[in-house]
Amino acid sequence: MNPRANSCWVRPLRGRIDVRCPFCDYEETKVLDSRPVEEGTVIRRRRECQRCSRRFTTYERVEMTPLMVIKRDGRREPFNRNKILQGLIRAAQKRPIPMEALEQIAFEVEREFRDRGEQEVTSLAIGEAVMERLRKLDEVAYVRFASVYRRFADADSVIEAIEELRARKRREEELRTQVLLPLGDDHNKA
Repeated sequence: MNPRANSCWVRPLRGRIDVRCPFCDYEETKVLDSRPVEEGTVIRRRRECQRCSRRFTTYERVEMTPLMVIKRDGRREPFNRNKILQGLIRAAQKRPIPMEALEQIAFEVEREFRDRGEQEVTSLAIGEAVMERLRKLDEVAYVRFASVYRRFADADSVIEAIEELRARKRREEELRTQVLLPLGDDHNKA
């Protein structure tokens, strides 16, 4: 297998940009489909290698100002959306969750922190933002993600997280079923 498999790279060639095939390393590929994704901030291109005929997808993004993540131990590293996505994929394993939904969560979390205009964000804040969105999507995946993120030590910690989830769900349901009463003096005019 090619050592560069699953990692396409772009190289200027004869005045244009060519993408090498991640399977056979051939320099010429054909674009089959291009479409904007992630609210128009990314171009997704479906490509086919002109030599081996295998298909693969590339994404073109605008390079942004680096967003640094402050880890629990104080180290700093550049924000990496793929780390979020990999964690989501592990949490959603064998769950009926489309990949697009997980990609959307990763996109929304990155966008939330970039829109704030801050140059640094804690890994704890990122984890909480991911969990908030995942909780609404799938409870099992939420508990799986939380167990790693919050470093559950034992079964009691998992049970506590499930009880928190149930309590929050009950509160949200109660709020949805509440009847709104009119405010002000409108009810005295009758």
